[in-house]
Amino acid sequence: MRNRTTRLALTAGLVATGLAVAGCAPAASSGEGGEDVTLTIWSWQASSSPKWEAVFDVYEESHPGVTVEFEGFQPTEYNQILATGLEGSDGPDIAMLRAYGGIQPAIQSEQIVPIDDVVDGLDQFDPTVLRAAQGKDDGKTYGVPFAYQTMQMFYNKTMFDEMNLEEPKDWDEFIELQEKLQAEGVTPMALGAREDWVLPMFHDIVGSANYGGADFEEKVLSGEADFTDPAYVSSLQIVKDMQKYLDKNVNAIAVADAVLQFTSGQAAQWPGGSFDLPTFQNSAPDTEWGVYEVPPAPGSALDHAVTPGYADGSFGINASSDQQEAATELLNWMTTTEFGQLVADEVDQFSALPDVKYSDPLMQEMNEAYTANPAPYLLLVDFRYGDPTGTAVLGPDIQAMFLGDKTPEQLGADLQSGVSTWFTPGS
Repeated sequence: MRNRTTRLALTAGLVATGLAVAGCAPAASSGEGGEDVTLTIWSWQASSSPKWEAVFDVYEESHPGVTVEFEGFQPTEYNQILATGLEGSDGPDIAMLRAYGGIQPAIQSEQIVPIDDVVDGLDQFDPTVLRAAQGKDDGKTYGVPFAYQTMQMFYNKTMFDEMNLEEPKDWDEFIELQEKLQAEGVTPMALGAREDWVLPMFHDIVGSANYGGADFEEKVLSGEADFTDPAYVSSLQIVKDMQKYLDKNVNAIAVADAVLQFTSGQAAQWPGGSFDLPTFQNSAPDTEWGVYEVPPAPGSALDHAVTPGYADGSFGINASSDQQEAATELLNWMTTTEFGQLVADEVDQFSALPDVKYSDPLMQEMNEAYTANPAPYLLLVDFRYGDPTGTAVLGPDIQAMFLGDKTPEQLGADLQSGVSTWFTPGS
């Protein structure tokens, strides 16, 4: 990629997201008649910027005269930076857009354009993935999904082999594994609970099968159940029960510190997302890693383990861009298998497109597990369409539960009360 102005400042341990805030430069203009075109793309994935640059290098090679400039920003600041850019004239031509509820403000403000009639190949995407890039009210599509993420338990396979430990096949084996690790002076699981966004993810990794996964999703959306349901409260109790297998000061542990605990061998397991894998592999290249689905606890709504997942985001076009035609052409390329395979090979993420192959055995294993037993990351997929979001309520509440200040029953009640301010069953 030529004349690219990616600005990086990696945040240790924040997988696929550590970035630096960059200034906002307007996209270069171009006229008709074969003049050169510069397309700017903004993203929250600056730690993966070199990988994304490799993807768009391929596009540039087949599109002479087109330069793609990829800029990454701090994920915690990206939403505000993008909103400011889209409101003014200094925004990108193409933006990486948050999924589900996260895309709605830009849609409602008419800051991005619907693409159903100008981008081919949208019918390839799984409807649940495409929904992440659609308007809640109008049902139109505003972005091309680029990836999805899965959530599971990572483990240090090198350590497991040295200690003659195996992946647990049922709940009793899961608990026995934690006890054995603890007895050996190893922290069973690393978790950066100081940053509350990881806690709803942890909950679904250990508790989704307990409350019912997609079956519960259907019930809670229809109004047949809510978050005070005994099955959901029971899943929150599992989170509390897992606390003894975490660092004793878990609420003080940042994500970066938890990553260090895991990659250095102080902790044996990591409940997290598929996006974490490159960080582990880069931080400890001599360590072999493994993954497994957490088995369902006794009394669970499901009799099998599941892999929670979610669409990660999409690429959409700024309504104020003066490069609409060139941006649309690039989005059309993003629906091709070539792009999907590049996302898998270069960015190390699960492409949202079908027929993509994964050369990394762990990527393939996680993909197969999700395909066989998928579950939604419920609070992200369905409960980020209003304020407060489900994750904004549950994350701090789990911190409070770890401190002994709240019970699982209170967490369920708080969550139900919070989302009820904007969520109506059946809507």
